[in-house]
Amino acid sequence: MTLKKYDVIIVGGGTAGVSCAYNSAKRGLKTLIIEKNSYLGGSITSSLVIPAMKTSDNAINNDFYNLLYKRLHDLGGAIKYGDGNIGWFNPELIKIVLDSLMQEVGVDVLFESRIKDFKHKNNKILSVYIDSEYTDNDLALFDFPQNMLSVYTESKYFVDATGDANFCEKISCNFLENFENESQPINLRFILSGIDVKKFSQWLMDYDKDREVTTSYEIDGHTYLSTAYTWDTTRKWALSPLFEQAIKDNIITVEDSNYFQMFSVAGTADSIAFNAPRMLKKYDNHSKAYIDGRASILRLTNFCKKYLAGFENAYISSIANTLGIRVSKRVKGKYIYTYQDLINGKKFETPVVQSNYPVDIHSDKKNNSVLQKVFQDYQLPIESLIADKYSNVYVIGRCISADFKSQAALRIIPSCFSMGEGLAKYLAKLN
Repeated sequence: MTLKKYDVIIVGGGTAGVSCAYNSAKRGLKTLIIEKNSYLGGSITSSLVIPAMKTSDNAINNDFYNLLYKRLHDLGGAIKYGDGNIGWFNPELIKIVLDSLMQEVGVDVLFESRIKDFKHKNNKILSVYIDSEYTDNDLALFDFPQNMLSVYTESKYFVDATGDANFCEKISCNFLENFENESQPINLRFILSGIDVKKFSQWLMDYDKDREVTTSYEIDGHTYLSTAYTWDTTRKWALSPLFEQAIKDNIITVEDSNYFQMFSVAGTADSIAFNAPRMLKKYDNHSKAYIDGRASILRLTNFCKKYLAGFENAYISSIANTLGIRVSKRVKGKYIYTYQDLINGKKFETPVVQSNYPVDIHSDKKNNSVLQKVFQDYQLPIESLIADKYSNVYVIGRCISADFKSQAALRIIPSCFSMGEGLAKYLAKLN
């Protein structure tokens, strides 16, 4: 069997990676995804980052995002919420749908795999050596040559879609400087099930009259809702007295109360997903973060069961497999996108993203987080996805070439889908 050569190798099968892969293969480019997990979806699946935030009605490169919504909705795994947001996905069903979409256009996928080594010449990556958990039988199932993992695999283009710039770090790309104050807290999301959602909705809508914070809709015969609370005193939160009492009762800690946000899970009758806990420490390693996060999840679960109507029989049904990371290393590209570009709505010849999502910076200090609205659409150019050191290396997702404040607006899931699709269209034209 002849060793396969690719047009595009994508390292990372998260939101940006799958969008790039699907659109590349659909346009005739032979495409491979190398994914460290045993499933696709990245932050939506492994980190339970649901729902995806709503972005501009004038968004571009969103064909894949819309297709994904349609396929999930047909399976009962996606809804369009009352504010028009189609990003309410079921994290388990999305794994199945993404597998199907990749197969439809002929994307090769290697799960439980990483890049071990690479070859390059001058400013071009030539090939990569893949380290995988696959057995010979697994390779036969996917029609991979049995010697594929013992030789270097060639490609015209290489895309870092890892979110953490792992591939770009391995090949020694240039990175933007991270200043001491340019960080955001991490979180570890979870899902509770066994909830009487209708009872909770009725109680909640009566308890909190602020419809910018708390909403509830009947969709496809189910009740879907959203609410939030933070420890910031710059806004009046209806849930504040409950958190204050829970701290006095030693049910939760003050740190547990710093951020709390919940959303119903599409396609379920009794489950709610939590954008919490947000951990305030700066961790030297992720192991301690997982331990702290899971302990906080237990305390927050007890809080919900004690203080929220309808949670009396609730139980933890899922804890994210990976931490929610809001900012990481950013690769230096042909163009460094800036906060001024964003707030001025600068236009570009080849935009890959068009959005109006706010600059969203979480802080580990009270009353220090930023959610700055923008009042016009802004664009991200293709040049911010092109690594400056290599002629055939690209980066998509949260580690793009953008300064800290602009990245805080561009990191959302719909924009990552757009980056992947926009890059695929660009590569197809190059080819």
